[in-house]
Amino acid sequence: MPNYNGVWSLSTQYQYAADWNSDNPNPTIGLFGGGNGPVNVIQQLIIGTGADTTDFGDLTAAGEIQAACGSSTRGVWLGGERSGSSSNIIDFVTFSSAGNASDFGNLTNATRLNAAHSNATRGVNGAGIVSSRVNVMDYITIASEGNASDFGDLLGAKNSLGSTASTTRGIFAGGFGPSANSDVIEYITIASTGNASDFGNLLSATTAHPAGAASNTRGIFAGGGSSIDVIQYITIASTGNASDFGDLVTGRANGASNSSKILALFAGGDNSGALNSINKITIASTGNATDSGDLLAANTHLQGCSNGHGGL
Repeated sequence: MPNYNGVWSLSTQYQYAADWNSDNPNPTIGLFGGGNGPVNVIQQLIIGTGADTTDFGDLTAAGEIQAACGSSTRGVWLGGERSGSSSNIIDFVTFSSAGNASDFGNLTNATRLNAAHSNATRGVNGAGIVSSRVNVMDYITIASEGNASDFGDLLGAKNSLGSTASTTRGIFAGGFGPSANSDVIEYITIASTGNASDFGNLLSATTAHPAGAASNTRGIFAGGGSSIDVIQYITIASTGNASDFGDLVTGRANGASNSSKILALFAGGDNSGALNSINKITIASTGNATDSGDLLAANTHLQGCSNGHGGL
C-alpha cells in the first residue's frame, strides 16, 4: 500500500489515484470480448484494481479477430470472423449494466482482422480482410444504432493494425500489407471524414495486432509481431516516430487492450500458446509493465474497450 503522507508530485497523484479505487466515484470499466474458438464471452474488470476479470455477458454470436471501441456509456464490437466467415455484424453493450450484447447494425463490408477506435461520439473502423485486404474506413455514431457509413481510406490496404485515439485524432499503426509487415503510423480527424495522413513510424515493422491504448495526449502500442514484448508511445497531437516505453512482462501477439486515461491494460494473446495474464502500465510514465490479474481463461484474438479511455 502506498504511503499517502507528504506533498505529492503530479505524477505521484496520478499513480495514487489509479491505485486508490475506494475513493474513485466513477471507476473505469474495462471489457474484453470474443476470442479464439471462437467464443461469445464478454468479461469485465475495474481498471486499476488488479483483480481478475469476471463474466459480463455474451456477444450476439461467437466471434474472433474483430475490432472494438467504446464511449462513456456503450462498448461496441465490429466485424470479425463468425461461423468461419468474415462478418459485418456490430454488437453493443451498456457498460453500466452487465448482460448480453444487442445488435447495433452492420459495417459497410463483412471484414475480419480489422481495427477500431473512438472518441465520445464516433467509432471508426478500419482496414481488414474482406475477400482480400482493404484500405476502407467506416464510422458509426455510438449513441444511435444503425449501419456504418463510409469515412475514407487508409494509406494502404492492410490487416491486423493497432489502433487508439485522443478526443480529436484517431491512430492506426502497423499491420500487414500486401507483401510485408508495416511500421507505418497514420491518423485521421475523427469528427470529419476523409483519407488518413502519414504520422510517422513504429520502432519496427509489426503485425498481429499491436495492442493500442491512450490517455488524452499519449498513444501506446504494445506487443504484436512474433510475440514481441516491446511497448512504444507517441504524442497524439503531434506527428513523428514512436519512442521506446519499456517492455511487457510477457511478449504477446494478437492480444487485447483497454485503458483509463491513466492506466493501460494488455491482456491475453499468443506466446507459444494462448495467455491469460493481464499486464499494466501507467501511460504518463515510461517503464516496464507489471502483472495485473488474469482473464477467465487463456485466449487470443479477443478485443477490448472501456468507458474511460483517452478518446473521451
